[in-house]
Amino acid sequence: MLSLLLIHAAATLFMFGVIAVIQIVHYPLFALVGKGGFTLYQQSHMRLITIVVVPPMLIELLTAVLLVWWAPPEVTGWQIGIGLVLVALIWASTALVQAPVHQQLTGGFRERLHQRLVQTNWLRTIAWAARSVLVLAMLYAVGR
Repeated sequence: MLSLLLIHAAATLFMFGVIAVIQIVHYPLFALVGKGGFTLYQQSHMRLITIVVVPPMLIELLTAVLLVWWAPPEVTGWQIGIGLVLVALIWASTALVQAPVHQQLTGGFRERLHQRLVQTNWLRTIAWAARSVLVLAMLYAVGR
């Protein structure tokens, strides 16, 4: 049970670090790439970022679900429930907003789409920040 929580926390905290760098550094820099090289840059970004984020996102999702049945006794049902809601929100935002915008940007840089990507990604950034606080609270409860 504790191992499951530790794996879950590691995936969540890793993803918060990744999304924070993407939100604060990487996405804003898209505007500086230049129109000539942007299509190749965007296609490369999509291919490479997928390698980095898909495994921990899948681990986070799977362990969030498994915690429903195998959480340490110190972890409350509301913590697990809120965690699941936040994971669902992140996945829905990724699938319904960020991924389609990224796909549209493979046709070339468009300021309006870029701004939409940066603005809507705050939802995932905040959700992963909240999940990070939540998993740290779970770990604290178990460690007391």
